[in-house]
Amino acid sequence: MQSPPPSELKERVRGEVFARRDGLDKHVRHEAARGIADRALALPELKDVTPVGGYWPIRSEVDPRPLMEALLARGQDVALSQILHPHLSWRLWQPGDVLVKGGFGVREPGPDAPEVFPKALLVPLVAFDRRGGRIGYGKGHFDRAIAALEGQHPVLTIGLAYAVQEIDEVPVEPHDRLLDVVITEAELIRTAS
Repeated sequence: MQSPPPSELKERVRGEVFARRDGLDKHVRHEAARGIADRALALPELKDVTPVGGYWPIRSEVDPRPLMEALLARGQDVALSQILHPHLSWRLWQPGDVLVKGGFGVREPGPDAPEVFPKALLVPLVAFDRRGGRIGYGKGHFDRAIAALEGQHPVLTIGLAYAVQEIDEVPVEPHDRLLDVVITEAELIRTAS
């Protein structure tokens, strides 16, 4: 019997890992976000990088706002993703900026916020492995964004996840971009990518 295609395998994993992530207590997720922020801030490769691209959390994703606010406090610029399907744009962000409802219900900066091209990206994910493979929501926005930015300059990619989101092996397709680092509440993983 032939193995299912990677896209079908990813869909199965997505459902299983969403359930694990959604099952985490809200307090546990809140504390994890703080621990993840502390680990990320200690990452030497992230120390002087600017701008850093982030995302506004949806569902039960790791909340990157404590990390983004700490990056701003130490003088780094932060940008939020803006969905221009099928691509992402990055717009400068500060706490208190007015955000609009974008694609998929994501809060994002309006079109007047200055566009930038991040040198590091905080990447949300559904599942990850230690090679740097990730499964997102299946639309390919971050894979395309990473590829586009890599065409301009090197990009440090940092996946933010809870430890329960780790799987043995992410099915990888040709368009998938591997992450450089994955940070969970339990550890910082330098991937094999």
